[in-house]
Amino acid sequence: MVSVESGQRQGRARVRRTEGDLRRRQALADAAAGVRPGEVDVPAEAAKVERFRCVIYLCGAPNTDITAPRQECTEYAEAFGWEITDVIEERAGLLSPHGRDGLGQAVEHIKSGEAGAVLTAWRSMISSVPQEYDEVAREIEKAGGFLHVKDSAHSERRVAR
Repeated sequence: MVSVESGQRQGRARVRRTEGDLRRRQALADAAAGVRPGEVDVPAEAAKVERFRCVIYLCGAPNTDITAPRQECTEYAEAFGWEITDVIEERAGLLSPHGRDGLGQAVEHIKSGEAGAVLTAWRSMISSVPQEYDEVAREIEKAGGFLHVKDSAHSERRVAR
């Protein structure tokens, strides 16, 4: 009769590799990774990868509270792992985007390479006029970045009201 216990007592067999086996396995792994034998320029530590950087731009009418959109944009950027280089708040109301100093500062962050995106809470914070919004987006793209609206669906409902 065969005992069930005898099968359970056996553990995993220990693998003992000789120094030669380890070198051979390392050589195979290096070859698979494209590293040639004797190549010494393999970096000792991983290269540092910088986080993506953005600038938050918020615009509202005079005497409006934009604390909630600021918090939402901050949380949104953090959720993507983006580093926030600056938060620019303006109280320009319905002023054209070209007449706003803060928006110009945000674009300068892109041009200088300090940030790769301008993040805003709602599309209307740039402009409620589609042509003006598109002009600003093109200007930011020409500078090497992009314009990102945190909640474009929400902003459209807000504008439509």
